[in-house]
Amino acid sequence: MDLQSLYRLIFVSALISLVCQPSSVTAGDIVNDDDLAPKKPGCENDFVLVKVQTWVNGIEDAEFVGAGARFGTTIVSKEKNANQRRLILSDPRDCCSHPMNKLANDVIMVDRGHCKFTTKANNAQAAHASAVLIINNQKELYKMVCEPDETDLDIHIPTVMLPQDAGASLEKMLTSNSSVSVQLYSPRRPLVDIAEVFLWLMAVGTILCASYWSAWSAREAAIEQDKLLKDALDEIPDTRHVGSGGIVTINTISAVLFVVFASCFLVMLYKLMSNWFVELLVVLFCIGGVEGLQTCLVALLSRWFKRAGESYIKVPFFRALSYLTLAISPFCIAFAVVWAVYRNVSFAWIGQDILGIALIITVLQIVHVPNLKVGTVLLSCAFLYDIFWVFVSKKLFHESVMIVVARGDKTGEDGIPMLLKIPRMFDPWGGYSIIGFGDILLPGLLIAFSLRYDWLANKTLRAGYFLWAMIAYGLGLLITYVALNLMDGHGQPALLYIVPFTLGTFLTLGRKRGDLRVLWTRGEPQRPCPHIQLKHQHIEELNDEKTEKKLVGIRISILKYPEESQYQP
Repeated sequence: MDLQSLYRLIFVSALISLVCQPSSVTAGDIVNDDDLAPKKPGCENDFVLVKVQTWVNGIEDAEFVGAGARFGTTIVSKEKNANQRRLILSDPRDCCSHPMNKLANDVIMVDRGHCKFTTKANNAQAAHASAVLIINNQKELYKMVCEPDETDLDIHIPTVMLPQDAGASLEKMLTSNSSVSVQLYSPRRPLVDIAEVFLWLMAVGTILCASYWSAWSAREAAIEQDKLLKDALDEIPDTRHVGSGGIVTINTISAVLFVVFASCFLVMLYKLMSNWFVELLVVLFCIGGVEGLQTCLVALLSRWFKRAGESYIKVPFFRALSYLTLAISPFCIAFAVVWAVYRNVSFAWIGQDILGIALIITVLQIVHVPNLKVGTVLLSCAFLYDIFWVFVSKKLFHESVMIVVARGDKTGEDGIPMLLKIPRMFDPWGGYSIIGFGDILLPGLLIAFSLRYDWLANKTLRAGYFLWAMIAYGLGLLITYVALNLMDGHGQPALLYIVPFTLGTFLTLGRKRGDLRVLWTRGEPQRPCPHIQLKHQHIEELNDEKTEKKLVGIRISILKYPEESQYQP
């Protein structure tokens, strides 16, 4: 392996570890601490997200997202039906006693703590407030419920909780001697956004393209190996590396170490997450994107520009590069640089997805799973990794480490770049539907392996494993988005649903068809050696030649002595 191949291996390994992120949307998460709180009269609202639109001195300003309470009146769903009211800072700030402010259907902003949510709402209602904004002391939103002993509630104004950063912004507006007014409404989110459909198609299509490219390369390598064996009757050449240029094969140990390495990297991302660290990730992503885009374009265009693809030139610090590669590289570099510079504009997600898809396809072409055993270990470890860092990490870090890193909460930017994302087109809450590279790469390694096996075993599409593995992956990803919508947009670990579908289907079919042992150990069908086949063919030809000579001799004898060849009774 040359230096460039070694660099590619290290870089690919780092990227796979970095990008195993969950599917999520950025409309705002609600912590589900009070799901078991029962409904009762006066405290029976559904928990909803609420938009808080602000105006400063009559000019439309920032919009914030909050969470409605279980108690109080329901919030209107249409913006045109929502009234614009003046915002006032409560005195005292916690509103645990009757406010000293003079209110006239104004919205009062209070701090969380020191008394019950319902006490704050009752005091605000008694002071003639039209609504209550409760500012949380953390970045996330909590569901406001009634206490078990509260049975006689009569709250007729809406109560909304806002995150800590939103409260700081509103307080800054109010303390600058400006007139601030707000409008509260809760538009309904569609059950399915078209963005999720396109993202599903992108993920499935990426694995489909990468699998066929990988299987085609494997078949070409097998054909090349057979040719070399047929050309050597007297000695069997060393063909272990034939056609394997640049291929990285994962083993069981590296599959297990992946979890350790990825976990360490994720914690480092979480602890060091800042603007400068995101800039570093952008640089790494651009380098990988350039490599991926260049590899894909060269493979595609070499069919039309065959001579340029087969003519090479020696470049310092690199191995010999084709003229086609040299011609395409400046375009790929320029594309990545333009995306990096303008990555915060509204349409930058297109460039990010192009670079990401090219990188994923290239990695699936370079990295191979040799058998089902390694694939099972890799996906099982990734399955536990995803669950731990999305759900269990909340107990240790008081927030989901995976989701915080994926969204880039500590950077002020819209998440890390190692994601495929599409803006939610018909969702009034906006945001993006996103999926981490790991949710495509890791199952894609097993699916690409299934197609390589099918082609080498000469299996039809229906009798093979690839079709069913692709269907299982598609269903698993579909279930992920269903769970995402059922969980109020709270980020979900996609591998929690994808791995059981994909790996379970593969193992079940393999056992049912009797191929499980071959899939688990060899990873490729038993093929007769062309060298031995050729020897058998040569021996048969010699035997046929000897038989033909004997028959010719018999015919000559019959013609020469016809009377001796007649039957004598």
